[in-house]
Amino acid sequence: MATDVKEAAIIESAADKYRSFLHDEAQEIQWRHGGAPTYDAVNKLFEEGRTKEWPKGSIEELVQNAIKSWEMELSHKTSIKDFKSINPEKFKLIVNGKEGLSAEETLKVGSYNALLKSSMPEEFKYYKAEEESFESSHDVFRSAFPRGFAWEVIAVYSGPPIVTFKFRHWGYFEGPYKDRAPTGEKAEFYGIGVMKVDESLRAEDVEGQHSPVRNLKRKLKQALALTSEKSQEKAQTSSCPLHM
Repeated sequence: MATDVKEAAIIESAADKYRSFLHDEAQEIQWRHGGAPTYDAVNKLFEEGRTKEWPKGSIEELVQNAIKSWEMELSHKTSIKDFKSINPEKFKLIVNGKEGLSAEETLKVGSYNALLKSSMPEEFKYYKAEEESFESSHDVFRSAFPRGFAWEVIAVYSGPPIVTFKFRHWGYFEGPYKDRAPTGEKAEFYGIGVMKVDESLRAEDVEGQHSPVRNLKRKLKQALALTSEKSQEKAQTSSCPLHM
């Protein structure tokens, strides 16, 4: 009886109204951090800042929750065989027209590196995906955006099997980004996505068109300038340690 209660508590704590599969077979899944994640902070950010609450069962809600579920699996599951949101044999992730990544390739590099990889000149790369691992990329963004980076569907233009939708991504730069001080400002961008699904509504292709690098670059430049100004002020006002 005690075991049943404990298992029920685990399932209840892992359940999430925006992400399917989060609590399914939670004890059998190979979780990256030893157990099912919780999304309380980013769910609160999402609910406070979303543009619209879609009716339950609407195509907009279904698409929104499908993408959130895929992101959850990609970020927290370590084995493609445990993914339920995609068709692993056919899956491709295509960002801004770049060569598509397979399910295994996407899992290896992680969502941030897959989405933010850029061909811009080195001096304009404030985030260098090629220098980050799956783990380090998540550490960087968890630090910079402690409340998470919320995602919502703005509109759906066509239904299955080819779903075309507009989305919005946002978060608040409230934590340090590497050695850059936070500014508290909102980082936000919009994009268009096209998702091909199979008869079980599992994603086969996900293609996104967006320009988050420009927005991220601006926020980091602001942070860099602010950090530099504070360092100069500190140097001008602090006493020499030899003359205390």
